[in-house]
Amino acid sequence: MPNLSKQQHPMPTQDAKRRARNFSEVALGYTAEQATSEAQRCLNCKTKPCVAGCPVQIDIPAFLTEAAAGDFESAYRVIASASSLPAVCGRVCPQETQCEQLCVRGIKGEPVAIGRLERYVADAHLAKSDTNQEQPAANGHKVAVIGSGPAGLTCAGDLARLGYAVTIFEALHLAGGVLVYGIPEFRLPKAIVEQEIDGLRRMGVEIRTNMVIGRIFSIDELMQEQGFEAVFIGSGAGLPRFMNIPGENLNGVYSANEFLTRVNLMKAYQADSATPILRAKKVAVVGGGNVAMDAARCALRLHAEEVHIVYRRSHTELPARREEVEHAEEEGVIFNLLCNPISIEGDAQRNVRSITCVRMGLGEPDASGRRRPITIPGSEFTLEADCVIMAIGTSPNPLIASTTQSLATESWGGIIADAETGQTSRPGVYAGGDAVTGAATVILAMGAGKNAAAAIHKQLNP
Repeated sequence: MPNLSKQQHPMPTQDAKRRARNFSEVALGYTAEQATSEAQRCLNCKTKPCVAGCPVQIDIPAFLTEAAAGDFESAYRVIASASSLPAVCGRVCPQETQCEQLCVRGIKGEPVAIGRLERYVADAHLAKSDTNQEQPAANGHKVAVIGSGPAGLTCAGDLARLGYAVTIFEALHLAGGVLVYGIPEFRLPKAIVEQEIDGLRRMGVEIRTNMVIGRIFSIDELMQEQGFEAVFIGSGAGLPRFMNIPGENLNGVYSANEFLTRVNLMKAYQADSATPILRAKKVAVVGGGNVAMDAARCALRLHAEEVHIVYRRSHTELPARREEVEHAEEEGVIFNLLCNPISIEGDAQRNVRSITCVRMGLGEPDASGRRRPITIPGSEFTLEADCVIMAIGTSPNPLIASTTQSLATESWGGIIADAETGQTSRPGVYAGGDAVTGAATVILAMGAGKNAAAAIHKQLNP
């Protein structure tokens, strides 16, 4: 029977005080009964408006129909036909601004909890997944994928299903890209990422780690000497940005990339970790996006006494997901809004001692559509801190572009690629995800990888 409730089934979570001191997953997931009931809220609209909001075009009503009937394995097959990383997307995709935003049930209540259901269905499959996966028949073509983040994994998965011999070249020692170095364990358990990647390996995808393309091989060498007929660049945006204010070179100032990599990839929070990290008492995180929330919440779990978000706009303009902001607030992160740092002060040993900020007001909207922050003269104040984490964005690393012939880039470093196909200025070379757009979401990177895979298939099979 249909479920006519106007409210979603709430997601069970760990108690806020308890979870703020551990790295276990915050969201505990639906039960089978909750998942079935929530799926029954879907009206199965003929026009499928939710699908239009999905960057990888999952047939959402079809998977919800199967879930509503309790057939979660069939629901998984619907999702997996379009997405290579359903357990990941169910956790980190911003469904509230994509598929769920277009859900008809949201007009007079809350939309169907599509993301929570995707997570449940994927987890149910992984819990009983058969590792004896049959490899697709080889089609004789060979493709290289640079980067094993969401764009690269998606492109590789789609091509592997079509019979391509795909090799992923990953610069780090573990595959997963931002999924393993950027997103904390309490939001995305790394065992889930490993299971998703193992599924690609079983399809025949080869993953070569510790391979820095641009140093070990150039793209030209991959194509001219290694026999790859096409290359997809999904190398992400790992070059951190700073504010260029006094004191950014003091001890205790991190880029969010470095801080999160030490915590997530190198497990610096574990007692036996060989990777050092500053266990500060008072932490200031500059920025208001998801990365800033991740850094702040990690700092809490490293037993900081106070963690402050310093952001130059108001609560309304925070770019982070609403759920992440709410979780941070529940856990005790302090939000210093309408504030902007102007300097960082240190002690005699050049360790961070404090951060000086100014108050901000909001003017007319800027190019992003958000109201422009304006400094209030004479409003300086000092915030005590022994650690400052800069989470104000990242840019693509210039290494690949600088070592590849005829590869056009934007002035800020992004690779220029066709929005529909990912084709770059270099024939046979495609790009997508953060390497093209700058830092964005996991699902948008996956959409770019999916589009590029289709374009590569069309090129190699005209």
